[in-house]
Amino acid sequence: MKTMLKTILAAALALSATPFVARADSWSSYRIPESGTSVDIPVAIFTEMAGKPDGYGQQFRTSDGRADLTVQAVSNRQGLSPAQFLARKDPPSGIVYKRITPNFFVVSSIKRDKIWYDRCNFTRGYVHCVLVNYPAAEKRQWDRVVTRISHSLSGG
Repeated sequence: MKTMLKTILAAALALSATPFVARADSWSSYRIPESGTSVDIPVAIFTEMAGKPDGYGQQFRTSDGRADLTVQAVSNRQGLSPAQFLARKDPPSGIVYKRITPNFFVVSSIKRDKIWYDRCNFTRGYVHCVLVNYPAAEKRQWDRVVTRISHSLSGG
């Protein structure tokens, strides 16, 4: 009986995430004029403005508040490398995925049942970032969306 209940709950959760995946075909480019940061955003998923981050940009969230997206550009007048910039942010020790190159870094992990994913690209003068938080239980449904957001990130 418990196994059957778990199966039904898992199926219900998967179906509840399906509308996000189905609506991920409506994308728009979001641009930060001050820095030249540009990224594709699934506008049917992230429907609400959710505030301003440090530097330039915008925070967005889903209508039910279970996921959010921050597009951000911050000054890098000091010319920090991706590794130096990340170290100064003092990321948590339990990072599940980390990739650092001369031009960008990506870090991701799980905190309080949510996956957090951060990618920052480095160009002369600015760090261009996307930060996405979404339910860990919906990882498969979000993978394609997060990948497209991440790969579309560019800067002036």
